Amino acid sequence: MKFGIYLPPKAETEKCPALYWLSGLTCTEQNFISKAGYQQAASEHGLIIIAPDTSPRGCSIKGEDESWDFGTGAGFYVDATEDPWKTNYRMYSYVTEELPRLINANFPVDPQRMSIFGHSMGGHGALICALKNPGKYKSVSAFAPICNPVLCPWGKKAFSGYLGTDQSKWKAYDATHLVKSYPGSQLDILIDQGKDDQFLTDGQLLPDNFIAACTEKKVPVVFRLQEGYDHSYYFIATFITDHIRHHAKYLNA
Repeated sequence: MKFGIYLPPKAETEKCPALYWLSGLTCTEQNFISKAGYQQAASEHGLIIIAPDTSPRGCSIKGEDESWDFGTGAGFYVDATEDPWKTNYRMYSYVTEELPRLINANFPVDPQRMSIFGHSMGGHGALICALKNPGKYKSVSAFAPICNPVLCPWGKKAFSGYLGTDQSKWKAYDATHLVKSYPGSQLDILIDQGKDDQFLTDGQLLPDNFIAACTEKKVPVVFRLQEGYDHSYYFIATFITDHIRHHAKYLNA
């Protein structure tokens, strides 16, 4: 597994909070660090940014490179339970346990101050990591997240492959279902969504379902529909400073 890490100037003299970024389908650890333009805001607020890859690579699993939305580059941040994926495709455990241990042992990170955000498949990943671990992350945000994967084509394909055909098991990795049983540890969620996003129109993202679930559970969510923006990194680069600020408010409190 590869990851990218950004250390702000402040990290030369003291331990800093860690903000984890989870990327979307087909991405590697490189997309965010080269396209998002987060460095200035991260430097200003003294945040260490960690961007892992989106799946294991080179596992020699038959079929891992056959499609862009399953297998390589498409780990979906779940721990697979099905053969032949269950040995290597354990992205949920990697992001929530293995990677933070590695980062905390090797970089000047304050392990008590950690937040998470992401885009598309990674927005889904960020939301489920925060919702499955109350209190572990100080804050969460997402750009165009896959909010209700059990009901969308991407999610159905990935979950049936990684988790099997028993759809009741899928709900454990679905933000809309997880928020319904969220125990209420304070979590302030920020979501930006481009209004001209083709995947919003295609029914892959389903943010309305998530917002409805949050409203019912009185979990605070700020959802901003951004006129004229699509699913791209231009959209992310435009609003990244707002997201860094959102996390800094909680990480530097």
